[in-house]
Amino acid sequence: MEAKGLTPILNVSDIAGTVAWFEKWGWKRLWDWGTPPTFGAVGSGKEACIFLCQGAQGGRGRGANTTTFQKDGDEEGDKGVWMSVWVDDVDEMHKHCVAAGLEVTLPPTDMPWNVREMHLRHPDGHVFRVAADSSPKNRTAGPVGPMRAIAMFRQSFDLAFAASVPFFGRDLPDFGP
Repeated sequence: MEAKGLTPILNVSDIAGTVAWFEKWGWKRLWDWGTPPTFGAVGSGKEACIFLCQGAQGGRGRGANTTTFQKDGDEEGDKGVWMSVWVDDVDEMHKHCVAAGLEVTLPPTDMPWNVREMHLRHPDGHVFRVAADSSPKNRTAGPVGPMRAIAMFRQSFDLAFAASVPFFGRDLPDFGP
């Protein structure tokens, strides 16, 4: 069997409010269902789509933490879903999100796994790791799709953890750059 696609479903407290939140950082409402709507979808570009379900299908919950990846345990505070969203320029997206009044819990940061990322928190506690490839050899290789992202993480984690966990990632298929 080969998967033909993967669409995450976020449990949200307010469909209309969530659509408006996504629109602030450039996403579009794709469709909704019900009167009033209790299910819907937002999308960005040609491939990114997230389903939204009001009050069901998964967990949600905002933690008391005000940051992510900055203090011990702060990435465990929120009870929502964490997702990576790949963009061309994290710093431009950061400026856009700050200007739109969205909550950034981690400013643009160069991570040891050759990714520059920022974290954006949805009011229901979902965290979006907005990221771009920051490795010098890959900066001109074009957009980062899902398979290239997996390959980048695998390569970076293999390098970072080779000394402490020599078998890490060896059972994963090689997706290539």
